[in-house]
Amino acid sequence: MKLPLGDVLAGIRDDHPEALGGDGWVGDDGALVSGTDVVVATDAILPALIDKDPEWAGWCGVLVNVNDLSAMGARAVGLMDAVSAATPSAVRRIVSGLRSAAVAWDVPVLGGHTQLRGASSLAVTALGRTTAPIPGGGGRAGHRLGLTVDLHGRWRRGFEGRQWDSTSTRTGEELRHLAGLLAAHRPAAAKDVSMAGIVGTTAMLAEASGTGARIDVADIPAPPDVAFGDWLTCFPGYGMLTADAPEIPSPLAHSATIGELSAEPGVVLRWPDGVETRALDTDATGLGQA
Repeated sequence: MKLPLGDVLAGIRDDHPEALGGDGWVGDDGALVSGTDVVVATDAILPALIDKDPEWAGWCGVLVNVNDLSAMGARAVGLMDAVSAATPSAVRRIVSGLRSAAVAWDVPVLGGHTQLRGASSLAVTALGRTTAPIPGGGGRAGHRLGLTVDLHGRWRRGFEGRQWDSTSTRTGEELRHLAGLLAAHRPAAAKDVSMAGIVGTTAMLAEASGTGARIDVADIPAPPDVAFGDWLTCFPGYGMLTADAPEIPSPLAHSATIGELSAEPGVVLRWPDGVETRALDTDATGLGQA
């Protein structure tokens, strides 16, 4: 679904040297503000999710942005939101989830825009700070591919097989610990595992790095009693893919080397019996190397 991005956004990349992040940062989870230590991330939530579970939608609006900043080694310092729904009560439910998450991660909601009597929508922008940002495209062929993931939790009710909820039952202190892991350990490259899942996000990290990837399926940490195909393709709540990372110890997350970046484009899955299957032949987004 992300493959058209390269074509759709090509004109923007040509407009300015720093457009889409600038050379070395294209395709990253957040955007550096030139000449500062500020990183900005923005995500929108699908209207179907908002209508089905408004509080969860608000929570996820914060979660995915904090993850984006965390993947770049940045600490979230503020949030802006744009929310729309048909009634005040519907807006209140969305904002309730957003407020709960903002308190949990200790990030203030600085402002935003609220619209009543409109179609359901939610977009959240997060501001973060770091003096040493981690690129999504910093990997090189031969680098170890790592995964740091929180296996705590369960499938979110109504989104079984698609969204793993590892965050809503964590304390704020625990969530903030996880958010700071990559900044403390400085991998060569990192991406947070998004709705593209482990395999799709690996493809995006490899594309930005100008490499391919091989994943050893048996080495992927996973919760017990979860269908493995779902785990490979779901949103895991907190999951970070890294390239050439040192050991990332945490009492809350499992870290493992799950493969390596390769010179051959695409993503290959290596199964326990030695069989290899090609999960992706082409780039994931069409944006190319960062």
